[in-house]
Amino acid sequence: MTFTLSQILWALILGARWTVALSLAAFVLGGLLGFALMLCTISKRTIVRMPALSFIWFIQGTPLLMQLFLVFFGPALFGWSISAWAAACTALTLWSAVYLAEMWRGAVRAVPPGQAEAALCLAMLPRQSLRHVVLPQAIRMALPPTAGFMVQIVKSTSLTSIVGFTELMKTGTVLSNVTLDPFVVYGMVSIVYFCLCYPLSLVSRRMEVRLDATR
Repeated sequence: MTFTLSQILWALILGARWTVALSLAAFVLGGLLGFALMLCTISKRTIVRMPALSFIWFIQGTPLLMQLFLVFFGPALFGWSISAWAAACTALTLWSAVYLAEMWRGAVRAVPPGQAEAALCLAMLPRQSLRHVVLPQAIRMALPPTAGFMVQIVKSTSLTSIVGFTELMKTGTVLSNVTLDPFVVYGMVSIVYFCLCYPLSLVSRRMEVRLDATR
């Protein structure tokens, strides 16, 4: 079958809608879970800190592709079925949460300890010190890398095609098999990915300049 370049591009744009939707879902849900993990990892209670750290170590120490397989095929062992969208969203959410948690934990640790100590000297409770003194400064340092990490999420959605989720990469694979012209199709896929990721890189770079914590 033959398709014009405009038809191929339009089909890729339709596939990119699901890439954007999956990226946003993973970023929002992963951000919420990542914030909870970050709070657990900085807790002084071992019973709270160690399970969170163990989960982070497991996710960081295994490939995202393997996590997709576990989430997609694992429930079938217990007689449950899970859709490709649910599996992709769950795996990417857990993966994003772990890296966001570590990123934000580093930002919290980067705040000089004297800031929290000064807050405690003013009769603040530890949670008040974290909320009113430490987190506002940590957010300033964490925003640029957080925006930059969104690029990694967008690119990582390409792996979800392995479990049958039809996003940009899966659409490109189907078109390549139909047109038998992989160079043109995948070349256009890379252009669409670039158009999605480059603006996010610019946002991250501008944030890094405007929110420079050293100024």
